[in-house]
Amino acid sequence: MLYGIRYVVSYFLGTDVAGRGMAVYPDDTFIVSYPRSGNTWTRFLIANLMHSEAPVTFANIEQLIPDSTALSNRAMKRIPRPRLVKSHEYFEPRYAKVIYLVRDPRDVAISLYHFRRKYRWVDDSYPLEKYVAERFIPGDMDVSWGEHVGSWLGARAKHPGFLLVRYEDLRRDTFKQLHEIAGFLGVDATPDRVALAVQRSDADRLRELEKAEHEEWITTKGKRADVPFIATAEAGTWKQSLPSAATERIETAWGGLMKSLGYELTNSERATAAPP
Repeated sequence: MLYGIRYVVSYFLGTDVAGRGMAVYPDDTFIVSYPRSGNTWTRFLIANLMHSEAPVTFANIEQLIPDSTALSNRAMKRIPRPRLVKSHEYFEPRYAKVIYLVRDPRDVAISLYHFRRKYRWVDDSYPLEKYVAERFIPGDMDVSWGEHVGSWLGARAKHPGFLLVRYEDLRRDTFKQLHEIAGFLGVDATPDRVALAVQRSDADRLRELEKAEHEEWITTKGKRADVPFIATAEAGTWKQSLPSAATERIETAWGGLMKSLGYELTNSERATAAPP
């Protein structure tokens, strides 16, 4: 009884978080990824493609492509349908149409480590190598990278309503990948519109927007401004920044899955450690 009252009050006050329990509609499309895999950048690319009348900013992105973990259930229900929704959920059978972003877990580990620093959940003195061993591989975000990716690929890899996009491919040829995403969404994307969306979603521009709108965006409001949310945005930074022991741990944990996704391992024998 008390729980029910609290739920109703939080719902009407808008203090609850939609998250995994949000109401899902048949015409919803979800942009899903493990955290720090390029979801925010992809949201900007798609939002700028679909709303080319004006550049998308951190001040309006939640109205265009909302984050289910940033808004309340009530706010989510107010988003006009059909909705495009950002999600970090592991496999959810109610999500009928999904764009799934995957990124090399060695880069994800570094990015998530700094994200944790931004949120003050990890102290600056906490070593990256220790973070990988004690938090990242066991599952820092409820589930591990391997569990998250494996849950979606195992259930939906061959499904017509599932589009797998590698972050590295999106970085390498953004125009081509965005055009394919537009086709999956059924969006009329002329070359000029795609090019404009890519230009407006450039990482340098997003970093400048973040500096200007840091306190306007729910994800960064009140968090450390000296640790950027939009970081280097490059692929393969782990080669220079990740300790070799941490690299070995990640490859030992998920070598088979990484190999199946096209990620080259530093030790090919680890490809048999964790079959997809």
